[in-house]
This record gives sequence, C-alpha cells and structure tokens, in this order.
Amino acid sequence: MPQWKVRVDQDVCIGDAICASLCPDVFEMNDEGKSQPKVDIIREDPIDCAREAAEVCPVSCIYIEET
Repeated sequence: MPQWKVRVDQDVCIGDAICASLCPDVFEMNDEGKSQPKVDIIREDPIDCAREAAEVCPVSCIYIEET
C-alpha cells in the first residue's frame, strides 16, 4: 500500500489555513498560526485532499513525497 510523507515549510507558511480547512485529517494550525501536518505518514484515503491543499496553498509550502 502506498504511503506519503507530508511536510510544511514553516519559514514560508503564511498561516492562511486553507490546507486545514480543505484537509483537516492531515493539517492543523499550530500555536504560531502556521500549518503543520497532524500525521507524519498518510495512506490512500486523505491523499487527494492533501494534494489539493498543496496545490491551492498560496505560497506553495506543502510538500508531499511518496515513501
């Protein structure tokens, strides 16, 4: 079964929270108002919403890598 690692570049994130709104199973906002992954590895179910969040991120700070 495929797996993906999700990473958010905290130095680039502007905290608009679109990723957490689109994909709350994968992303959350931290105490600094920036996005962070809720899980290190995701499997098939939430990958589509995680990819959509990465595509619509206004600063392109979400990275998804197949493991």
